[in-house]
Amino acid sequence: MAINSPEGTRDLLPDEAKFWAHFRDTAFDIFARYGYQPIETPLFEQTDLFVRGIGQATDVVSKEMFTAISGENFKRVIEGDTIKAKSRLSLRPEGTAGVVRAVAQHDLVPQGAAPAKLMYAGPMFRAERPQKGRQRMFNQVGIECLGAEDPSVDAEGIIMLMRFYAAIGVPMDATRLLVNSMGCEKCRPAYREAVRAYMNEHADAMCDECMRRAEINPLRAFDCKNPGCAEVMDGAPKISDYLCDDCREHYEAVKAYLKGAGVVFVEDPKLVRGLDYYTRTVFEVQVDQGMGSQNAIGGGGRYDKLCEEVGGRPTPGFGFALGYERCALAIQAAGYTFPSAQHCDVFVACVDDSMRAEAFRLVQACRDAGVSAEMDHQHRSLKSQFKLADKVGARLVAVLGPDELAAGQVKVRNMQTHKERLAELDKVKELLSRFGGEPFGGAHVAVDEVFGTEE
Repeated sequence: MAINSPEGTRDLLPDEAKFWAHFRDTAFDIFARYGYQPIETPLFEQTDLFVRGIGQATDVVSKEMFTAISGENFKRVIEGDTIKAKSRLSLRPEGTAGVVRAVAQHDLVPQGAAPAKLMYAGPMFRAERPQKGRQRMFNQVGIECLGAEDPSVDAEGIIMLMRFYAAIGVPMDATRLLVNSMGCEKCRPAYREAVRAYMNEHADAMCDECMRRAEINPLRAFDCKNPGCAEVMDGAPKISDYLCDDCREHYEAVKAYLKGAGVVFVEDPKLVRGLDYYTRTVFEVQVDQGMGSQNAIGGGGRYDKLCEEVGGRPTPGFGFALGYERCALAIQAAGYTFPSAQHCDVFVACVDDSMRAEAFRLVQACRDAGVSAEMDHQHRSLKSQFKLADKVGARLVAVLGPDELAAGQVKVRNMQTHKERLAELDKVKELLSRFGGEPFGGAHVAVDEVFGTEE
């Protein structure tokens, strides 16, 4: 029986893998303009990090985390022994908790220091029911800014994300930016109690899961997909009626910055996001096409208490994450197709096998000079080699034959114009040697100069 990829995962084949690299690189290029630097954290962390940081009441922690366990610890579990906290590990379901843990552990924001602006990209893992736009292993790009609580940080992050979406090809006319404030530890408790009381009054119309949530974190009920619960929660108290003066001032400032930058948004008082660590600003970006019910392609907000939750000093924070797979669906729905990953500047073909050693040396010289080069490794006929060169997208084919080699020449065909000319082999090698000291880049300029393809 054939072994396929695990349920809820998928392979990024060469064309899409190249686009994912472009997606990530474009994000990092844009984010770097705003002062963000890369960080890499482990794919798994102590389970307690996510329990304390994300929240026990969230679906992510209570239902969706993959637990990682060693064979030795598995034996202990079977035998009824307990496992130390440091050995209870889970694959990361999101990126923020791990980055904040790294900031706290390595003291990246010393007292009075400038904020730490960090960006990351990589796989996340959630054990949820696979469907379009929702996988058990998925890729995210995200940022975290720790050490500044000014609303300009929130607005800057949102603007930066919208700039990225536009740059990568997400159709902006089919995109909605939703914003809200979740208040702080001063004003949110009263709001939570008001929502809990409202839910208790309508308990007969709500699902058992929501009523369980009402005892732990009633704001989670806003995320319920049950139509009956959604209808009830439409009439729930609004956070805007409970914000303290500081939170209201912060929220108004964020909106003013966004308006000043020309960013269009919609206020959504029911937007709470799915994780417990958020305070004050929350936002989400949704698209109308190609996503079905899973129409959120990114979002985030402020989390001023998370660093303390994971054992660090009080450090305000703001961040967001965007899902690559969902963005790719939105871009494809707008008509985008992944370009071919195949790329070849020069294909070196052999008239017969006596030329293979010389062809091999020429291919290596091209690559050392920053020119993408290929050759046949299966002893094909010259005609089949030209077909292969066309298949790999070669711009030029350099043909080595006994007569040409005896004359110190190589025949070069332009695959677009089909024009052919002879080039001096010694000159080609000398120019390749000259370019060989340069870093990879500008290969198309080099290949035209090297092989004399200018008409």
